[in-house]
Amino acid sequence: MKRELKVSLFDLATSLSNAMDLISSDIVNHHKRVAYIALKIAKELKLPAKDIDNIVLAGILHDVGALSFRERLTAKQYEFENANKHAEVGYWLLKNFELMHDMAEVVRYHHHLWDDGRGEYANGQKVPIGAHILHLADRIEILINRNEEILGQVERIVTTVINGQRRVYAPHIIEAFIELSHCEYFWLDIVSPNIGQILADNTEIDSVQLEIDTLLQFTKLFSQIIDFRCSFTATHSSGVAYTSEALARVIGLSEFECQIMRIAGFLHDLGKLAIPKEILEKPSKLIDTEFNVMRSHTYHTYRILSAIPGFKQITEWASFHHEKLNGKGYPFHLKGDDLTLGARIMAVADVFTAITEDRPYRTGLEREKVISILTKMVDNEALDKFVVNALKANYDEINEIRIQAQSDANESYNKFKQNVVV
Repeated sequence: MKRELKVSLFDLATSLSNAMDLISSDIVNHHKRVAYIALKIAKELKLPAKDIDNIVLAGILHDVGALSFRERLTAKQYEFENANKHAEVGYWLLKNFELMHDMAEVVRYHHHLWDDGRGEYANGQKVPIGAHILHLADRIEILINRNEEILGQVERIVTTVINGQRRVYAPHIIEAFIELSHCEYFWLDIVSPNIGQILADNTEIDSVQLEIDTLLQFTKLFSQIIDFRCSFTATHSSGVAYTSEALARVIGLSEFECQIMRIAGFLHDLGKLAIPKEILEKPSKLIDTEFNVMRSHTYHTYRILSAIPGFKQITEWASFHHEKLNGKGYPFHLKGDDLTLGARIMAVADVFTAITEDRPYRTGLEREKVISILTKMVDNEALDKFVVNALKANYDEINEIRIQAQSDANESYNKFKQNVVV
């Protein structure tokens, strides 16, 4: 295994966008389309390259604060109430990641009205021009009827936008859009099934490579976006990440592999962004159809992460946590030697965290019961005996690491709830 890892910021942001798209076919590629429209308007306005990069990233992630299925679909309406709620949530999720601090401000105000120039400021500070561009780009994309030929829609879309001049949108941004609207390629690019590649070809963000320390920060951000949707599992990914890292360390994996394990733990439930919040928060037993939806999350994690160059090891460790040695797991029914040591560690860490963590509807299990459950799963060839024995031998140390990690995550979650009504 190579001892260095560099991953494109653009690829990571796009992977998160792809995960958010999974919640409904109605919003597939919405974020990429918005990012592309905003990019072209920003270039038409001849903004600095750094500002354009922030606008593109904000476009890719602008609805990250829409935590439920209903919020995602509501945001697809041209006009809707409480438009700033998910923008504020997105801001609070993104602002603490250093590389995204400026971009977070753009997300925060991407539904802010121009209001005859009064919208140039909000909360006593100047609203980034990128936010006004993103607002217009978002609404343009909403106006596109996916079931109709695009060039025949241009006049209607432009007329609707012009009618919002001064009240909704900044006039100079509308002027830039109108110039673009005369170009057929602009509209054909927006609705192209290759919009992801088109967007990548038109931005320099893909040249920004994240090394492992920054990658750890970014994937921790991912875990918050995944977990903060649901109070039932608000700290789960952090628990799994640090438990799997601690297990890897006592088993004897290298320091680099331990860091990779933590990254995989942060990302292991990425596919749950495709699961409706109503299913995630159901305290009672899921019915068959709900359970089938829930089981799909590992498949989605695999498909999303496997698209990131250089992520093969992380993808396998993160995605196979519900596979079993006896081949009765899901979604690939891998068994025995098909499962690497890293995947086996992640499976044990996931079960251990799930049964020891407190949830609103029950408290975590005590040591004796936990060991009994893990031992039974070993006997049934669901979990790896070597990994479970390593956990048993270092139970107190690993459990303390899990408790501290989830305590820190819970503190972050409580701060998030205090600042944002979710």
